[in-house]
Amino acid sequence: MYACEPRVSIVVPVYNEGEAVVALLDRLFEAVTLSCEVLVVFDSPDDATRPHLESYASREPRLVPTLNTYGPGPARALRFGIDQARGRVVVVTMADGSDDPRQIDQLARLVERGVVVAAASRYAKGGQQVGGPFLKGALSRLAGLSLHWLARVGTRDATNSFKAYDREFLRSVGIESDAGFEMGIEMVAKARRRRLPVAEVSTIWLDRGTGQSNFKLRAWLPRYLRWYRFAFGRDASE
Repeated sequence: MYACEPRVSIVVPVYNEGEAVVALLDRLFEAVTLSCEVLVVFDSPDDATRPHLESYASREPRLVPTLNTYGPGPARALRFGIDQARGRVVVVTMADGSDDPRQIDQLARLVERGVVVAAASRYAKGGQQVGGPFLKGALSRLAGLSLHWLARVGTRDATNSFKAYDREFLRSVGIESDAGFEMGIEMVAKARRRRLPVAEVSTIWLDRGTGQSNFKLRAWLPRYLRWYRFAFGRDASE
């Protein structure tokens, strides 16, 4: 382990990814140049990802296999991982390989420069979404662009989970998301209501090549809508 705090804590929720997690970790550790820890969070001791994590961690001290004790589901896994994070900057990225790990350094440095949320944006100039369900992508684009132009949230892609956060910001505003991956839009909305800076970099998102997505659009849509509406509310100072 590092004698001092890592500059960035990378939190990755997993659910039965199995051996596929090895390729993800290889890409992460190859791409990230900042001192880091990678907390891969699973819900159950029986998760098929766990043995591969423990084997990898035996030769890579930056990897921290993390058993979530807050309850099942990605939102609770994210909250647990963030509560264990030691870095000043926390980056959330997905286990399916859809995010570009080479951008983690760039996102983290934006937070170090003073923004509270740095978003990887599929809908900024130069960004792209390749593959994925049409309806999910269309709703995400509509939400992101309308929040950008109408609520002035600082990013065109509020719903993307691939973001870097100031750890103290997360702890000061609290994480209320309790089911899916809506934390990304929650934090953008809370930053907007507090007039805190949000920035974005363009990204190319690739649909996962193997396995099955755990994203549940119908079940989680009402939670996204809650934070969408919240972003248009009055500033916290008013």
